Amino acid sequence: MTEPVLRQAPFAELTGLEVYGLCRLRVDVFVVEQQCPYPELDGRDVEPTTVHLWFEADGVPVATIRVLREETGWAIGRVATAAAWRGRGLAAQLMTAGMALCGDEPIVLGAQAYLEGWYERFGFRRSGPDYVEDGIPHLPMRRG
Repeated sequence: MTEPVLRQAPFAELTGLEVYGLCRLRVDVFVVEQQCPYPELDGRDVEPTTVHLWFEADGVPVATIRVLREETGWAIGRVATAAAWRGRGLAAQLMTAGMALCGDEPIVLGAQAYLEGWYERFGFRRSGPDYVEDGIPHLPMRRG
Protein backbone atom coordinates (compact mmCIF):
# COMPACT_ATOMS: atom_id res chain seq x y z
CA MET A 1 0.00 0.00 0.00
CA THR A 2 1.22 3.45 -0.82
CA GLU A 3 0.98 6.41 1.51
CA PRO A 4 -2.42 8.09 1.25
CA VAL A 5 -2.60 11.45 -0.53
CA LEU A 6 -4.98 14.22 0.54
CA ARG A 7 -7.37 15.29 -2.22
CA GLN A 8 -9.99 18.05 -2.32
CA ALA A 9 -12.57 19.06 -4.93
CA PRO A 10 -16.10 20.34 -5.44
CA PHE A 11 -18.44 17.77 -6.96
CA ALA A 12 -18.26 19.34 -10.43
CA GLU A 13 -14.52 18.63 -10.57
CA LEU A 14 -14.73 14.98 -9.48
CA THR A 15 -14.22 12.30 -12.09
CA GLY A 16 -16.73 9.49 -12.42
CA LEU A 17 -14.23 7.11 -10.85
CA GLU A 18 -13.74 9.45 -7.88
CA VAL A 19 -17.50 9.78 -7.33
CA TYR A 20 -17.84 6.02 -7.47
CA GLY A 21 -14.96 5.54 -5.03
CA LEU A 22 -16.33 8.03 -2.51
CA CYS A 23 -19.81 6.48 -2.71
CA ARG A 24 -18.37 2.98 -2.42
CA LEU A 25 -16.46 3.99 0.73
CA ARG A 26 -19.60 5.45 2.32
CA VAL A 27 -21.60 2.32 1.49
CA ASP A 28 -18.88 0.08 2.93
CA VAL A 29 -18.74 2.06 6.18
CA PHE A 30 -22.34 3.08 6.75
CA VAL A 31 -24.34 0.27 5.12
CA VAL A 32 -22.12 -2.80 5.30
CA GLU A 33 -20.28 -2.20 8.60
CA GLN A 34 -22.92 -0.26 10.53
CA GLN A 35 -25.85 -2.04 8.89
CA CYS A 36 -27.59 1.26 8.24
CA PRO A 37 -30.72 0.20 6.35
CA TYR A 38 -31.50 3.51 4.67
CA PRO A 39 -28.49 5.79 4.28
CA GLU A 40 -29.63 9.35 3.82
CA LEU A 41 -29.29 10.70 0.30
CA ASP A 42 -29.81 14.41 0.76
CA GLY A 43 -28.52 15.64 -2.60
CA ARG A 44 -26.10 18.06 -0.96
CA ASP A 45 -23.00 16.39 -2.40
CA VAL A 46 -23.59 18.12 -5.73
CA GLU A 47 -24.11 21.69 -4.46
CA PRO A 48 -21.58 24.13 -5.93
CA THR A 49 -20.32 25.17 -2.48
CA THR A 50 -19.86 21.61 -1.17
CA VAL A 51 -16.23 20.53 -0.95
CA HIS A 52 -15.24 16.88 -0.78
CA LEU A 53 -12.00 15.98 0.98
CA TRP A 54 -10.52 12.51 0.98
CA PHE A 55 -7.39 10.49 1.32
CA GLU A 56 -6.62 8.25 -1.61
CA ALA A 57 -4.21 5.30 -1.73
CA ASP A 58 -3.46 3.45 -4.94
CA GLY A 59 -6.25 5.40 -6.65
CA VAL A 60 -8.90 4.37 -4.10
CA PRO A 61 -10.51 6.66 -1.47
CA VAL A 62 -9.72 5.37 2.02
CA ALA A 63 -11.12 8.22 4.17
CA THR A 64 -13.52 11.05 3.38
CA ILE A 65 -15.54 14.01 4.66
CA ARG A 66 -17.64 16.70 3.02
CA VAL A 67 -17.88 20.37 3.93
CA LEU A 68 -21.19 22.12 3.24
CA ARG A 69 -22.05 25.79 3.16
CA GLU A 70 -25.00 26.61 5.45
CA GLU A 71 -26.95 29.85 5.92
CA THR A 72 -25.28 30.49 9.28
CA GLY A 73 -21.86 28.97 8.63
CA TRP A 74 -20.68 25.51 7.63
CA ALA A 75 -21.42 21.85 8.23
CA ILE A 76 -19.07 18.89 8.15
CA GLY A 77 -20.40 15.42 7.55
CA ARG A 78 -20.15 12.00 5.96
CA VAL A 79 -16.95 11.30 7.91
CA ALA A 80 -15.89 7.77 6.95
CA THR A 81 -12.67 5.76 7.00
CA ALA A 82 -12.17 2.31 5.49
CA ALA A 83 -11.67 -0.33 8.19
CA ALA A 84 -8.16 -1.21 7.02
CA TRP A 85 -7.07 2.44 7.32
CA ARG A 86 -8.41 3.29 10.78
CA GLY A 87 -6.08 4.25 13.59
CA ARG A 88 -3.73 6.25 11.35
CA GLY A 89 -5.22 9.68 12.04
CA LEU A 90 -6.66 10.17 8.55
CA ALA A 91 -10.09 11.30 9.75
CA ALA A 92 -8.46 13.75 12.17
CA GLN A 93 -6.36 15.20 9.35
CA LEU A 94 -9.48 15.52 7.19
CA MET A 95 -11.33 17.28 10.02
CA THR A 96 -8.45 19.72 10.45
CA ALA A 97 -8.35 20.44 6.70
CA GLY A 98 -12.14 20.78 6.55
CA MET A 99 -12.24 23.17 9.49
CA ALA A 100 -9.52 25.28 7.85
CA LEU A 101 -11.82 25.74 4.85
CA CYS A 102 -14.48 27.14 7.20
CA GLY A 103 -12.26 29.83 8.70
CA ASP A 104 -13.64 31.39 11.87
CA GLU A 105 -17.29 30.80 10.96
CA PRO A 106 -19.46 28.43 13.01
CA ILE A 107 -19.45 24.75 12.04
CA VAL A 108 -22.17 22.22 12.84
CA LEU A 109 -22.27 18.45 12.49
CA GLY A 110 -24.39 15.47 13.38
CA ALA A 111 -22.14 13.11 15.32
CA GLN A 112 -22.75 9.46 15.92
CA ALA A 113 -23.29 9.42 19.69
CA TYR A 114 -20.32 7.19 20.49
CA LEU A 115 -17.98 9.69 18.75
CA GLU A 116 -18.95 12.73 20.86
CA GLY A 117 -15.59 12.73 22.68
CA TRP A 118 -13.68 12.41 19.42
CA TYR A 119 -15.35 15.53 17.97
CA GLU A 120 -14.79 17.41 21.23
CA ARG A 121 -11.04 17.17 20.46
CA PHE A 122 -11.70 19.61 17.63
CA GLY A 123 -13.64 22.08 19.77
CA PHE A 124 -17.15 20.82 18.99
CA ARG A 125 -19.74 20.83 21.78
CA ARG A 126 -23.16 19.23 22.05
CA SER A 127 -25.81 21.69 20.85
CA GLY A 128 -29.07 19.79 21.36
CA PRO A 129 -30.76 16.53 22.28
CA ASP A 130 -29.93 13.11 20.89
CA TYR A 131 -31.77 11.87 17.81
CA VAL A 132 -31.77 8.80 15.61
CA GLU A 133 -30.67 9.02 11.97
CA ASP A 134 -30.75 5.95 9.76
CA GLY A 135 -31.22 3.80 12.86
CA ILE A 136 -28.03 5.14 14.50
CA PRO A 137 -28.00 7.34 17.66
CA HIS A 138 -26.65 10.83 16.85
CA LEU A 139 -26.35 14.21 18.54
CA PRO A 140 -25.97 17.71 17.13
CA MET A 141 -22.64 19.45 17.76
CA ARG A 142 -21.36 22.95 17.08
CA ARG A 143 -18.01 24.72 16.99
CA GLY A 144 -17.81 28.51 17.16
